[in-house]
Amino acid sequence: MLKIDRRIRKSQEALKKAVIELMQEKDFDQITIQDIADRADVSRRTLYLHYTDKFDLLDKLIEEHISNIREICESSDDAAGYTEMGLVWFEYFETHSMFFSVLLGSKGSVFFRGRFLEFFLGELEKDNSLSEGSDKDSANIRNVDIQFLGSAIVGVVEWWFKNGQPLPPDVMAQRIGNLLERNLEAR
Repeated sequence: MLKIDRRIRKSQEALKKAVIELMQEKDFDQITIQDIADRADVSRRTLYLHYTDKFDLLDKLIEEHISNIREICESSDDAAGYTEMGLVWFEYFETHSMFFSVLLGSKGSVFFRGRFLEFFLGELEKDNSLSEGSDKDSANIRNVDIQFLGSAIVGVVEWWFKNGQPLPPDVMAQRIGNLLERNLEAR
């Protein structure tokens, strides 16, 4: 893993935090480079040293979180069930609640929602790969199931943040785990 200079890391973290804070206040389209630089207490030049523009900054931030969740999932026990994986997800969401609540909230990014869904679909497909001998209809039915469940997970996570995280991560994980087990293992 590449070791990043402490000053660079601090600047990048300040910029990421600044864009998330600003997204709590206004739509991403209304945020300027100067707004981000001012909030991060860096120059515009510093921002451009690390990112092409505000879209690149947001894209890198999204990719960082998706990559972190993916790494956590990959490092988990292969025998972990849906509830255990759900707990890993919800604990991560809770730890990074400002990021997820902003991007899944009313001022959130449609782009992020698509990437978030893509992550869950990949996880569900990995755990429920189609057998090579499956006919086309069976494969399509399985794909419908996975699309439905992936969209449902994203919807539940959105609900959780929009309602102020009304249930603790372990309860959310249990509910998601039960629903996935009933719908995926019943076939």
